[in-house]
Amino acid sequence: MIPQTSSDEVFTMHIQQQLGARIRQFRQKKGWSQEEFADRCGIHRSHMGEIERGRANITLATLVVIAQTLDTSAATLLKDIA
Repeated sequence: MIPQTSSDEVFTMHIQQQLGARIRQFRQKKGWSQEEFADRCGIHRSHMGEIERGRANITLATLVVIAQTLDTSAATLLKDIA
């Protein structure tokens, strides 16, 4: 039997993908590789890859660290997402 994905799970994945794309966009504007950015944030590079691909449901604390590293706010990263 194939497990079914609920509409809530699909919505959450969509938000994660949008946020990940926004984080990637900001990182690329800084000219940082994903590995360099992960190091600056204190996050393992494979986890940062999952975040940018929208496969990780990050905590608010991690979002704040990422935003601070990008010299922006969590609110800016989340603006118009959902």
